[in-house]
This record gives sequence, structure tokens and C-alpha cells, in this order.
Amino acid sequence: MRVTIKDIAKEAGVSITTVSRVINNKTEGVGEETRERILKIIDEKGYTPNYIARGLVLKKTQVVGVIIPDIMNPFFPEIIRGVEDTAAKHGYNIILCNTDSKWDKEKEYIKLLIDKYVDGIIYTGSMQSDRENIEELMDSSIPFVFLDRFVHVDGASYVCDDGVAGMYEMVSYLIEEGHRNIAYISGARESSTARDRLEGYKKALIDHGIPFNPELVVHGDYKMSSGKLGMGELLKLPYQFTAVACANDLMAVGALDTLHEKGIEVPKEISITGYDDIYLAGMTYPKLTTMAQAKYSLGVQAMKLLVELMDGKSTGAEEIVLRPRLVVRDSVERRRI
Repeated sequence: MRVTIKDIAKEAGVSITTVSRVINNKTEGVGEETRERILKIIDEKGYTPNYIARGLVLKKTQVVGVIIPDIMNPFFPEIIRGVEDTAAKHGYNIILCNTDSKWDKEKEYIKLLIDKYVDGIIYTGSMQSDRENIEELMDSSIPFVFLDRFVHVDGASYVCDDGVAGMYEMVSYLIEEGHRNIAYISGARESSTARDRLEGYKKALIDHGIPFNPELVVHGDYKMSSGKLGMGELLKLPYQFTAVACANDLMAVGALDTLHEKGIEVPKEISITGYDDIYLAGMTYPKLTTMAQAKYSLGVQAMKLLVELMDGKSTGAEEIVLRPRLVVRDSVERRRI
């Protein structure tokens, strides 16, 4: 039978309020001898506080929710580690919610987290267009931080990568290596991340005097299978290209697979680049040139922002944008200009 706070109070000969003060580390009105006696009884009885009830009283559960679109994408676990390590330092636990990039699962998880009285939410949405889910989150009054997605919500805080600058640097690198005909495998049109990186691709071409050809752009969903299919689509086009920039590493790995199947040598015939620098990028053949995101730092910064919001030290509208870093490996060959 579960030991209750009432049992502890009876055994110690004190009120329930006094026991509650000791459990919550409040020393006002509780003598040291009484406090030690209560703690000894708690230890002997193996009493565990009911944190749900305690959370309702204190209006804090010390739990935060983390919503991500795809736990199978190696990009996210390192972010989650950053969130979890930082949460632990501040006394918080996390509930991890994987939506599989599905709007209905996202909606269910938001409702679940609200019902669980979490203190805050870190939210990587499946699509920017899912305004209904965002509005439900805002109506709940639970502090939240957008992660890896830029969503136009007044007063919202977010942490993300500078996708425009990152892809601009990558495509500029390809151009500097002598590539003039560069195709692109983008993420989903609805994703703010995909739109930013596509903008960086276009801008780099135009700034270097290369016309943008929309027919050299195919769209995927950040999964390996869509990179594989996207590369197949590009190879059917009546255009010659010497390089393909991909909006993430998983699609780049899929693109490499298609090229290997077709007997097309990388980078001798076609160069490939990725984005994110997941662990697979250094294990492919050839090893993948990519843009390294500060994944762990993204998680750390998101959790720090959320703690500030939950503690009332921030009113929101904070923006943290991290710059990615070019990692040159073996998948790009220099062309004569």
C-alpha cells in the first residue's frame, strides 16, 4: 500500500503542512530537529511524493515536452541530448514526442502535453502551415520555443540554423571549385528550413552570375528515400550538371545510392554535397562534403531560452540563429574553369 503524506505526518506527530514544507525544502516555521525526524521517517517508509498532485499545488511539474518530426533522422538525437543535458541542470525532465511529420500526431501530442501540465514545450513543427496546432499551443499559455523552424508568430522565441547563409556558402564553394551547372534537391515546400536553404542556393547562383533554372530543383522530404528518387528525377532531365547540392545529408546519401546504382562516379562525374553533418556523412563513399550544424548547441540554447521563459526572466521574442560550418571531405571534385 502506498505511503501518503498523511501517514508521514501522523508518524511524526506534525501537521501535513509541516511535512509538505520539509518535502519542498521550505525551512520557515520548521525546526531542525523536526525536519530531521520527518526526513528519517520518509526514508524508513520509502515515501515517494505524488508529483502530479504536487505539480497541481505548486503549478510546476518540472517536466517539459519536446516535439520533433522524425526521431529516425540522425540530425535530431544530438539536439535532444543538448536539450536533455540542459534540462537536467535546471531540474527538469523531458517528454519526447515524435510526430513522423504528421499533422494529426502533432495535434495529439500538443493536447497530451497540455493535459500533463508540462511547464514548457520545445517545438519543431512538421510544417509551418499548421497554424491550428500553433494556435492551440499559444492558447494554452504554456511557454514554448520554436526549434529548427522559423514561424512568424508575434512574441515567439526560436532557435535555428542560418539556412540561407549556410546553403549560400555551400553553393559558393561549388562554384569556386569550378561548377557552373548545379542541381538542387530541396526539402518539402511547406518547411521554413527548406525555403531558407533554397533561397541560399538561388542567391549564390545569381550573385555569381549564374542564371537560376527552376527545372534543376526537385523537392524531397528530408528522408533518404526522397534523395534517391530526387536524384533519379534529375538524371532524366535534358540538362547537363556537374554537381548536386542537397538540403540535408540523408537526401545526399540517397542521391549517392542512385548514382552508384547507375554506375556514375562521384565526384569524378558528379559532385554531391549535403547539409547537417550527421554521423553518416563521414561514413559514405566518398565521404560527404557538408555544412555542419551545431546540433548539440541548438538543443542547449533552446532549453536555456525555455527556462528563462518559465522562470519569468524573458517575455519572449528572443531569436538565436547559429551559423553552420563548411566541412570539406571527398564528394566534390575541382573542375577546370
